[in-house]
Amino acid sequence: MALYDYSGALRLGRKQYQTATSKGEYPYLPVLDDILSNTDIVSEVNLGMQDIPLEKVVGTKTRGRTQAFAGNFMPLLGEKTEFGAKWAYLYDHQMNEGIHDPIIAYEFMNKYYVQEGNKRVSVLKYVKAYSICAQVTRLIPRRTDDHDIRLYYEFLDFYQVSFNSDVWFSREGSYMRLLEAMGKKPGEPWSHDDQINFKGAYDSFSMLFAAKRTADIEMTASDAFLIYIDIFGYPVVRERTHDQMKKDLTRIWDELLLKSNGDEIDVIEQPAEEAAPKLINWLLPSTAILPEMLRAGFIYCGNRETSNEIYSHELGRMYLDQCFDGALKTEAYYDVDTQEKLSEAISQAIDAHCNVIFTTTPQMAAHTVKAAVEHPEIQFFNCSVLMSYTSIYTYHARLFEAKFVTGALAASLCETDDLGYVADFPSYGRIANINAFAIGARMINPRVRIHLKWAAMKPEFQGKSLREQGITHISGEDLITPGKASREYGLFAYRADGTIENLAMPVCDWGKFYERLLRLLCRRSLDPKGQKGKKSINYWWGMSADVIDVICSKGLPIPTQRLARFLKNAIRNGAIQPFEGPIDAHDGIIVAEDGHVLSPGEVVRMEWLAKSVVGEIPPADQFREDIRSQIRIRRENHAEEANHENPGTGG
Repeated sequence: MALYDYSGALRLGRKQYQTATSKGEYPYLPVLDDILSNTDIVSEVNLGMQDIPLEKVVGTKTRGRTQAFAGNFMPLLGEKTEFGAKWAYLYDHQMNEGIHDPIIAYEFMNKYYVQEGNKRVSVLKYVKAYSICAQVTRLIPRRTDDHDIRLYYEFLDFYQVSFNSDVWFSREGSYMRLLEAMGKKPGEPWSHDDQINFKGAYDSFSMLFAAKRTADIEMTASDAFLIYIDIFGYPVVRERTHDQMKKDLTRIWDELLLKSNGDEIDVIEQPAEEAAPKLINWLLPSTAILPEMLRAGFIYCGNRETSNEIYSHELGRMYLDQCFDGALKTEAYYDVDTQEKLSEAISQAIDAHCNVIFTTTPQMAAHTVKAAVEHPEIQFFNCSVLMSYTSIYTYHARLFEAKFVTGALAASLCETDDLGYVADFPSYGRIANINAFAIGARMINPRVRIHLKWAAMKPEFQGKSLREQGITHISGEDLITPGKASREYGLFAYRADGTIENLAMPVCDWGKFYERLLRLLCRRSLDPKGQKGKKSINYWWGMSADVIDVICSKGLPIPTQRLARFLKNAIRNGAIQPFEGPIDAHDGIIVAEDGHVLSPGEVVRMEWLAKSVVGEIPPADQFREDIRSQIRIRRENHAEEANHENPGTGG
């Protein structure tokens, strides 16, 4: 029996050897001594006895037996050799009693190279064992700016608090994200229970991932585990049984494929043309969804009394209650500002028979994905842009187009070169809005300066108000709320007599946006290209979709009204692109050359301010505590996206 299995292992080894040589690759095991010949090792650390994953055992320490094995640790020597006989003996021993004697190995860059015990590794790899006991010595290279070295030092920092050698990420910053997900501070040591609980969950997931992974998954088990935690939360993952975890892995597999393939995002910037119903739809009405079949839930992190953004979405929800002749019903859930409340709100929406659920802030995205994979019968949407999830649809509006128009109007109306702009904090779309306003203003007045004020900063960082600085024409909040009566919204001007004149107002018509999304859902046309499960589908609509507009005061001069109409029509038909180069940022940085139009990814991920803006993007700790999570999520998502190519556009 053992010789038969040796023949099977030999076939695997020779197949691997032939594949490697046909590609011009080295066909034998890597040799650590050769790898280290040009590497400066600054320290050797005895890690003692450890249970190490066999997938990380990749080579030998010396050249002694390297040519006896192919690169996959399968044998290359014939069945009748002494080597073959010893391998077969070890195989029998493994089948009857198990191999318990530890190997001696060196760890370098979180991979293991065998000094003694190559045949034991070969046998255990052949029988698809998960791990092997080893006496390990760690070799630490000198710190450099090389990506792999930086990543390895992040691993060493993680090891110092966790004593876990199994976790290995492919992207920088992932170890810190894992610690944050576990509720750990940087440098905080893990308790014995922390180590045991984590290892149990991680080992179970890793074995399931290894069994399920295919050649099209290019990520480490740790990368996949972090995505799993992002979606379900570490407290939930830690308590999952093996069977529950197996089901979860199947549910999130499309998300892992998406991440592995580079977070492919299909940005749909224009709604599909509405076609007349086909005859088959009249004959087989079950192929379509009728509005009365839908019940839509809307989940908000605050309430309409205090947030102009939520009030704007609420106007859209109330519009839906009317536009389908009362056939479609909606439910609203307010002040959902924690993950626990979000979970409860989604459960309440499901209990209320909502089969379409909109979560309206980016920080709800990961939990929305968790709900989507647990409830595939329900369609989930999240209000964000360029989020790389495929289990949900995401949507957002190109409000920067309206800001471009109001910037041009402000410059045409103001008699000085100084305009003001008030923004809450640097969250999704706000930096693009600021820059679009500045670019539109500079198109009219090349000498214009846009004085930026962040309204959500702590009082000690506020400084003088724009009015105290003598600035008269200001872009303020986009909409007033019922709980905050003020005329300082939209584009407004302070007059000499102390009154405020409202000049123009950017408008996002969420009612039309939601109506169009639901009509697409009714026609089963949300994903006409069949990309869901393969790409992230983002609806990013603007003036061309008739969901963004600028409402001008009737008191504006006729030439200014004509300017507004001209600019809106030019943006609608694509004649003007607000972010078409040349565009200069602070410090003389050229963001876009002449004629280059910024991609959706470049617009959303802006971390720069246009040259004419007077101000900066402050660090998160200068803002109020209650909105820092939104700033953090935006920056984390931008850093994640930066590891990939810019997303394409569709539709």
